Amino acid sequence: MRHGFSLVELSIVLVILGLLTGGILTGQSLIRASEIRSVTTQMNLYRTAVMSFRDKYFALPGDMRNATAFWGALDSGDGLGADCHGVAATGTATCNGDGNGSMTMLDTSTGGGNNIQGERYRFWQHLANAGLIEGSFTGKTDSTSDTWTNTAAKNVPAAKITSGIWTMEGATAHPGNTTQFSRPGGVIYNLGKTDAGFSPLYAEEVWNVDQKIDDGLPGKGNVRSSKLTSPSTPGCSTTDNGDTAAYAVSYKSNTCNLTFITE
Repeated sequence: MRHGFSLVELSIVLVILGLLTGGILTGQSLIRASEIRSVTTQMNLYRTAVMSFRDKYFALPGDMRNATAFWGALDSGDGLGADCHGVAATGTATCNGDGNGSMTMLDTSTGGGNNIQGERYRFWQHLANAGLIEGSFTGKTDSTSDTWTNTAAKNVPAAKITSGIWTMEGATAHPGNTTQFSRPGGVIYNLGKTDAGFSPLYAEEVWNVDQKIDDGLPGKGNVRSSKLTSPSTPGCSTTDNGDTAAYAVSYKSNTCNLTFITE
């Protein structure tokens, strides 16, 4: 005589499967919520680190004119230009900034394009040298041919969110372009991805961060995202007008930029 499962037994199995599935999904949601909270924590960490650096050294990290006086020079000269900014640091030896507050390149006359982002990468190295953030950073692009190649925990910090990295964008006002809303000057960071230049966040998640610490709007305030018709990160906002844009919280692609501006 052959025996099968009774309806009661099948019901118990289905209940157990449902509980397991629900537990997995709940666990994933809790992990993701923790990662989103870490974004705000790291933003506040970098804001505090830069303020402490300026109080101690009277300069912005990366842009500091006399950094080599504190930590040694990577070149044999004045710590400026392509002969310094093209060299990867293996210790605290570094390069000077030009002190103009722009967080861009110093001297491209002798090194070609590889050094255009010099100050933006030295930014992280100077903060680490000062003991204000964890890690050790090379201070240069992670490429011999590309001026803007980021590798987590090598030349930029890893974000505490899956596939996330933090990059230094600049320190001057921006008039806006096809991707970005116009913005004021300040120390500007982007949350990007290790496998591309775009964010690992959904529009709803950027809104969540923005709502907690700023004004909840993608085109205003100190937390911003990309335009509706951005070629690289479209759909994150409801319009290209920074005065009226809101977050497109129903957009289901995790490519929405998070730009963070501090004084």
